[in-house]
Amino acid sequence: MTGTEIDGCRVLLIEDETLVAFLLEDILLELGCTLVGLAASVDEGLRLADSVEADIAILDINVAGVQVYPVAERLAERRIPFVFSTGYGASGLPERWQDRPVLSKPYMLSDLESALRTALNLS
Repeated sequence: MTGTEIDGCRVLLIEDETLVAFLLEDILLELGCTLVGLAASVDEGLRLADSVEADIAILDINVAGVQVYPVAERLAERRIPFVFSTGYGASGLPERWQDRPVLSKPYMLSDLESALRTALNLS
C-alpha cells in the first residue's frame, strides 16, 4: 500500500451475510484492494484479528447476532484501523467507538472508498 492511495490495501472483512461479503469483495477489488481474511462470526474474527496481516478491517457491527466489539478491541490493540458497517447508522455505537468511520448499508463504491481513506488518515 502506498502512503497516499488505497490501491494494494490488505483488508480483513467481518461479515456474516454471504451476499454482502461478495458485494464488498467486488467493490474492494474494484478499488484495488485485496481481501486477506473473511470471517462470518466474532470467534473467527478474533482468530483472524490475531493472525492476519491487514492494513485495515471492515466490521459488520452485528455478526450472527453478536456484537463485533471484541474484534474491534483486538484490532485497536494491534493498531489496525477499521471501519464499522451497519444498516442502522452510527447512532448506536458505544462512546468508545464513535470516532471510527461508519459505512452505511447499502454500500456504494464512493462511500466505501471514503470510509477507508478516513480510517487510514488519507483524506
